[in-house]
Amino acid sequence: MEKYNLTVVREFILKGITTRPELQAPLFGLFLVIYLSSTMGNLGLIILTMVDSRLQIPMYFFLRQLAIIDLGYSTAVGPKVLVNFVVDQNTISFTFCATQLVFILMFIACELTILSVMSYDRYIAICNPLLYTVIISQRVCQVTVTITYLYCTFMSFLTTIKIFTSSFCGYNVIDHFYCDTIPLLPLLYSDTHDIEMIILILAGGNLIISFLVVLLSYLLILIAILRINAAEGRRKAFFTCGSHLTVVIVFYGTLIFMYVQPTSSHSSDTENIASIFYTMVIPMLNPLIYSLRNKDVKYALQRKWEKKFNVFS
Repeated sequence: MEKYNLTVVREFILKGITTRPELQAPLFGLFLVIYLSSTMGNLGLIILTMVDSRLQIPMYFFLRQLAIIDLGYSTAVGPKVLVNFVVDQNTISFTFCATQLVFILMFIACELTILSVMSYDRYIAICNPLLYTVIISQRVCQVTVTITYLYCTFMSFLTTIKIFTSSFCGYNVIDHFYCDTIPLLPLLYSDTHDIEMIILILAGGNLIISFLVVLLSYLLILIAILRINAAEGRRKAFFTCGSHLTVVIVFYGTLIFMYVQPTSSHSSDTENIASIFYTMVIPMLNPLIYSLRNKDVKYALQRKWEKKFNVFS
């Protein structure tokens, strides 16, 4: 393939979600609703799990981290997507593109890790309830989350620095609506083998390990539930992990659809839809899933709403 002349790239052009002018306004309205819903839902969940005394347990500590992560990477993508609908040319500066990539990689890696930790938390709660407070102590929670953020930050910076310290060709059009690793690689003038290996080892390893932890945890949970004789006991055990299982299925299902399908069946539109789903739609759905399917969260919301209503009445 012929290489372009080596020039200094100061900005990139994002192809965006659509090039059809008549769809710009409707899509702007749709994505504005999605982003605002995601922001309010996750902020509400963060505040609720901080102020409600009955939600001060490890399960909701991890749920708060999940809400922070969802708020983070939807904000890393959402505002720029909205701006691109109202400007003539979807440009993004070299520095902002690198910054966006750092946050996207960090938050998605954190989401994978936190979902696997939450799976293990549900396994301990159902299979070893008497030892739950010992195994999943407050200190263990804090150390786990700290290590998760540090590792994911290191991984995202390493990948981003490796990409943005490489030489870019004169061609600066990114075939995506935000800065991501896969669309950026074809723009590099230098050999991308090392970068691809870093992405494969770090991102692929994170995805595989977290998926195996989730799979093993829920397999053991299923075995434990089937051993429960009472139907009421099985129902309570399943309800304990129902919300998290729904989130896991939606998130991993989207990633598997995007990355496991054959290369021949990949298309720009398909990848855009999958990317929209896991960067903007899933962060909006997660607070709804935990609010609608979790009794503790629903009761906490009801208590806060009634308390607020009584104050103003």
